Amino acid sequence: MLLSQLIDPSVGLIAAADSRWLSNRTYILLAVILLALGISTVVGEILSRRETMGVESALIDRFKNKVRVWWMMLAIFVFGFVLHRVGVVILFGLVSFWALREFITMTPTRRGDHRTLFWVFFIFTPLQYILIGLGSNPPSWLGAAANRDFYDFYSIMIPVYASLFIPARAAIAGDYKRFLERSAKIQSGLLICVYSLSYTPALLDLKLVETGKTPWQGSNVSLLVFFVLIAQLASVFERMWGKIAGRNVIAPKINANRTWEGFLGSMVTTGLVAAALSWATPFHPWEAWTLGAVVTVMACCGAMTMSAIKRDRGVTDTGTLVQGHAGLLDQIDSICFAAPVFYHLTRFFWSV
Repeated sequence: MLLSQLIDPSVGLIAAADSRWLSNRTYILLAVILLALGISTVVGEILSRRETMGVESALIDRFKNKVRVWWMMLAIFVFGFVLHRVGVVILFGLVSFWALREFITMTPTRRGDHRTLFWVFFIFTPLQYILIGLGSNPPSWLGAAANRDFYDFYSIMIPVYASLFIPARAAIAGDYKRFLERSAKIQSGLLICVYSLSYTPALLDLKLVETGKTPWQGSNVSLLVFFVLIAQLASVFERMWGKIAGRNVIAPKINANRTWEGFLGSMVTTGLVAAALSWATPFHPWEAWTLGAVVTVMACCGAMTMSAIKRDRGVTDTGTLVQGHAGLLDQIDSICFAAPVFYHLTRFFWSV
């Protein structure tokens, strides 16, 4: 009975995404991404057949590895979409778990923190995504709680309750050495890898409207794909413009490859791509451009923050996602930092 209520299209989690789970706009957007990845793959193969040496060869290899990562990300996304909203929430929950594992591995803690980490990994992380899954249309078997909007809970659970619990639990363990540093590490990892990233699947729960409060007829999946796409492109365009016109490095001791020219160029270019894809969203072109620019700012902040953490820990990458490329957290740092900002702007201006 519990399972039937959970997956019944008329009630529960899946009802939150309504009957337009994958609209025609979503299929067209996915087709555009497939075409772009196909062209990128062909271009990478053509370039790799040239006799290249030194930096050019390294850049081509990095480009091919990046395209390989995007193919893998697209395949995982499609698998999640097949399993409907519940599948997408579980997918991002697993991504958060893995990213948090990389973060904690990169910033080692002490034996006294093991029980605190148990709570972080196996209580707070699943609980955050359970609350995201319940959203504004929880299943009827919750009784009176089925009439609640669980945004009130998942928006504060980690920054309030988990942030208070972590230092208290660490103190109970009795290990006072580097106490503030250890607590801050765990809190930062949970905030970045779980709380912030969880706002990406939370986009599926919004009741979207266009400017003027006209109900939007598209699918929330399109909005989620749109966000992830522009967040990823923001990092790509920043590197591209940095190579083409980069002169003034933002923070040489943190990341010598990120320049103000690359950042500004990425804001404009990402905004233009977002405007060109506005048909897949409830945004007008100028609104999509603005959100694309905002996502670029947050993507840059995420990349710089993770670079600073890696420099502090003396590591190059957070892990190994595919051979020759960086870890999972390196791939999603832009999404982690941009997701809560994009979500709340969309919720405030384009939802009811």
